[in-house]
Amino acid sequence: MKPAAFDYQRADSAAQARELLAHHGDDARILAGGQSLMAVLNMRLAQPQLLVDISRSASLAQVEVHDGWLQVGAAATQASVEWRAGLAQELPLLALAFPHISHFQIRNRGTVCGSIAHADPSAELPLCLLALKGELVLGNARRQRRVAAQDFFTGMLSTARASDELLEAARFPLTRPGQGFGFTEFSRRHGDFAICAVAVVADAAGLRVAVGGVADRPLARDLPPLDGSALDDALNEFAWDLDARDDPQISAATRRHLVRQLGRQAVAQARAQVWRPA
Repeated sequence: MKPAAFDYQRADSAAQARELLAHHGDDARILAGGQSLMAVLNMRLAQPQLLVDISRSASLAQVEVHDGWLQVGAAATQASVEWRAGLAQELPLLALAFPHISHFQIRNRGTVCGSIAHADPSAELPLCLLALKGELVLGNARRQRRVAAQDFFTGMLSTARASDELLEAARFPLTRPGQGFGFTEFSRRHGDFAICAVAVVADAAGLRVAVGGVADRPLARDLPPLDGSALDDALNEFAWDLDARDDPQISAATRRHLVRQLGRQAVAQARAQVWRPA
């Protein structure tokens, strides 16, 4: 199929994009990399009257460190973060996850914030943001606000972003000494969306386990520093609480099994790779 007719306007700054969203509201959509949006438009699952293209806004493409956070602008591509010098020291979890995200051609065009805004429950970047306790910067014509990742994802392809708000940046907290990270996923083919993905952050206080691809959004649980059967029991409880459903792709029982198996693998990886400053 082809998309329904729409108007197009390029925004060279966040302020210009916010003004257009204020005027058009639900009738407008932001175009950055277009890797998720264009498929939705082609299937006519969305029929906006206006596309606001921010892809060539230099100010929105910046990737910078500020006060212990890596801030990724709305127009920054996934590749620009993946190939960032020092990413493995700044955010080891992202360095582990990027190779699982589709294929390099998609990452060259797709944006970090676009994937987060699309909020597919199987996508890797929303999962990592949640595991790291990151946050989103949202702005409209009147104000700017920050929303924690755990409050941003509200359901299947649904977020806390209002129709007149621009997702201006995603903020990931930089790694602290003593933290360890694990990431693993199961998909039918490399590059496909995950049937189940698990991201883990471990430190002396315990574990943060985040799961994607099972519930209608990525979900995380904080656990004490468990081992052995106690860890198995905690992962099993988390797997059941995710309320997995049978679907044509895979059964709920298999998804729960994957949460338990991948969870143990990611925890072991996180504990074996404790980060220390270079």
